[in-house]
Amino acid sequence: MKHGKKYSDSKKLIELNKLYDPAEAIALVKQTGKAKFDETVELSIRLGVDPRHADQQVRGAVVLPHGTGKKIRVLVFAKADKADEARAAGADYVGDADLVDKIKNENWFDFDVAVATPDMMGVVGRIGRILGPKGLMPNPKSGTVTMDITRAIQDIKGGKVEYRVDKTAIAHCPIGKVSFEEEKLLDNLRALMEAVIKAKPSSAKGIYLRSLYLSTTMGPSIKLNGTKF
Repeated sequence: MKHGKKYSDSKKLIELNKLYDPAEAIALVKQTGKAKFDETVELSIRLGVDPRHADQQVRGAVVLPHGTGKKIRVLVFAKADKADEARAAGADYVGDADLVDKIKNENWFDFDVAVATPDMMGVVGRIGRILGPKGLMPNPKSGTVTMDITRAIQDIKGGKVEYRVDKTAIAHCPIGKVSFEEEKLLDNLRALMEAVIKAKPSSAKGIYLRSLYLSTTMGPSIKLNGTKF
């Protein structure tokens, strides 16, 4: 695979087989973000679980102390008083069956996170096959199916992120932007890792944190020393 000059220059800064301590990796990842836009810094974690088994699914959410640096558009499925609460809390879109129809019929996805009250899940379930593959289906485990709509919206707008292993047992999650101060990125990284470690399934055997990599949107990956967590 051919890479551009900026990518190649960034890769020269990284020692191929070195396991970087978190603070050192954060400092380095900021140097590798050379694109003209404010790149996202992402953590990729390969876990020692078998996602084929239901009891080894690792999924959850955590509020990053310094947010993600991205403006999140929140859609809320709710009715009556809860719909009014959602609007007052700053939801970008609020509705019930009308939004379900809009998504289904118009292929509309101008939102980043969907939240629903429990009584709406029967209606939202009609488009589960559409929202699910895009990671947009409300889920109690991630706190997006709740009666506490205000808290859910505040958490999401304040920097709440989801982590979830894919079929290859890898989870990807943003921890901020290249423009963030090193200490803020480090705080976010620690908060995410604490949540992932707490989410370790009791049925998972052997090494849980197999490998961890930090990277920017357009930059090369930096291997982290997992024992530091």
